[in-house]
Amino acid sequence: MVKSKSRKKSRKGGEAPRLLRDMTNAAMRIGVLGVTLSVVWVILYGLVPVPGTTLMGLRVVQGTDVSKDWTALEEISPQLVRAVIAAEDMKFCRHIGFDFGEIKSALDDARAGSGWRGASTISQQTAKNAFLWPGRDPLRKLVEVWFTGLEELFWPKRRIMEVYLNIAEWGDGNFGAEAAARARFGKSAAELTAYEASLLAAVLPSPNKWAANPPGPYVASRAAKLRKRMADVRRDGLDGCLFR
Repeated sequence: MVKSKSRKKSRKGGEAPRLLRDMTNAAMRIGVLGVTLSVVWVILYGLVPVPGTTLMGLRVVQGTDVSKDWTALEEISPQLVRAVIAAEDMKFCRHIGFDFGEIKSALDDARAGSGWRGASTISQQTAKNAFLWPGRDPLRKLVEVWFTGLEELFWPKRRIMEVYLNIAEWGDGNFGAEAAARARFGKSAAELTAYEASLLAAVLPSPNKWAANPPGPYVASRAAKLRKRMADVRRDGLDGCLFR
């Protein structure tokens, strides 16, 4: 009888480690599956047009008519490419997805009490828009880092810019350069002038608040500054990774 009780106790004592091992193995399998699926997803979006985004779906739920028209980078005005580089990420062609200098400056400003400001690159914004959900929660930012790294690993810079320009929101349900150009200026994205491109880039931080055409005083002033920076982008070859 004593031996039988001892065996039962031993059996119970081994249940906890076994459960822990099972949970660990399950977590590892889920992790491997998640990594595999995310890699496949990124590779797929590197080959085919992005069919839609979480933000597009959210706008539909809110009752907004979404307009989008996938356009190859070759069919988008170089002026708009330079405008978004000037507005969003001057180091786009030179970084590996993250602008660590800008991140440090943003952290320093936050510590100094100036509040938190964005330091996301175009690569990060593309990852957020294409694969994730709107918001600033820590989990989303963490996953954004992962997808940004995958983008930079599997996509050339031209593809990152192409996807960015095709899924960025430009207000009133218009997503992508082609829809924005036709809605705001009645022309294709290929025909945008430097002036028009600067206005579109100027409203990117808040496209549902600011108007590109006609622009208000703030947008007009910001666009004028962007046109000067666009000239710098061209002169200094800051768009060299995008144009053959």
